[in-house]
Amino acid sequence: MTTPRPDAPAPLYTRLAIIGCGMVGSSVARAVRARGLAQEVAVFDPDPQARARIAALGFAHVVSDSAEGAVNGADIALFAAPPLSIVPAVRALASAFAPGATITDVGSVKAAIAEGLADLPRDDLFIIPGHPIAGTEKSGPDAGREGLFEGRWTILTPDPSRKDAAYAAAVERLARFWEGMGAQVERMDDRHHDLVLAVTSHLPHLIAYNIVGTAADLEEVTRGEVIKYSAGGFRDFTRIAASDPVMWRDVFLANKDAVLEILGRFTEDLQALSRAIRWGEGDKLQELFTRTREIRRGVIDAGQETAEPDFGRERTRG
Repeated sequence: MTTPRPDAPAPLYTRLAIIGCGMVGSSVARAVRARGLAQEVAVFDPDPQARARIAALGFAHVVSDSAEGAVNGADIALFAAPPLSIVPAVRALASAFAPGATITDVGSVKAAIAEGLADLPRDDLFIIPGHPIAGTEKSGPDAGREGLFEGRWTILTPDPSRKDAAYAAAVERLARFWEGMGAQVERMDDRHHDLVLAVTSHLPHLIAYNIVGTAADLEEVTRGEVIKYSAGGFRDFTRIAASDPVMWRDVFLANKDAVLEILGRFTEDLQALSRAIRWGEGDKLQELFTRTREIRRGVIDAGQETAEPDFGRERTRG
C-alpha cells in the first residue's frame, strides 16, 4: 500500500483516472499517491489479470472493472496505452468525462493523437497530450516505481489554437502535476516532438530490433553462440529490443513520416560509413567516433544517464 509522504503538498486534482496500467501507468499511480498529487487514484486496465495484480499491489484507491467507472467524476484522465489505442479509447469515453476535465496521455507519438482528437464533440474538456521520457524495457504493473520520473523530461504538446485563459491554466496545472512527480517539463509543438523522438528513441529501437533479428537469422552463427558470447553492445541492443512489441508496433505506424525521414538520413550516413571502412579511411572513422563520443558525455552531463559501470543498471548474476 502506497501512503502519502508527511510533507506532501495539497492535491492538484480530486480524482485521477489512469486508463492502462502497465509500467508507466503504475509508476504514475505510485508517484501520485506517495506525493499526494490527487486525492484519489482510480485505474482501469483491460486485462483482468492486470487488474487483480493492481488490486493486490495496492497503489490505487479504486480498481475499476470498466473505463467508464474509472473516469466517473475524474478531473484528470491519463491514458497510458499503446499509441494507436489512445484516440479510440478517448473517443469512446467522450460522453463519460466530467465537465472541465483534463485529458492527457503518455504516448511516444503526439501529432497523430492531437489530430485524432481535434474534432472530439466536447468543448468543455482540456485535451493536453503529453509524453514522459522515462521507462525501461519492462512492462506490467509490477514494473512501475515511484521515482521513475525523477530528473527526467516530460513533454507537453498543448493545442496552439486554444488561446483561452482556462486552457492555459489547465496546461500549467498539468505541468505542476508532472513536476510534482520529479519531472522537468517542456512545452513543444507536436510535430517537432515526433521528429525529435524519431531521432532519440524511435530509430534506436528500430535499429535494435533489426540487429537482434539479424543475429537471430544468421546461418553461420548459432543462436546459442549469439547468447553465450554477447558483448556489451549487443546486450544493450537486446535490452532495447525486449520492449513491448505492441507499443512499438504502434509507435512506428503512428509516427511513420518522421521515422522514415530520419531513417533515410541514417541510411545515407550508414552508406558513407561503409565507404570509409571499405577504403580504409581511418581519419574519417576517428572523426566520427570522436564527435559521437561527445554526445554520450553530454547525455551524462545532462543527468539523463550515469557513467557508472553497466550504466548503473542492476545486474543479475547467476
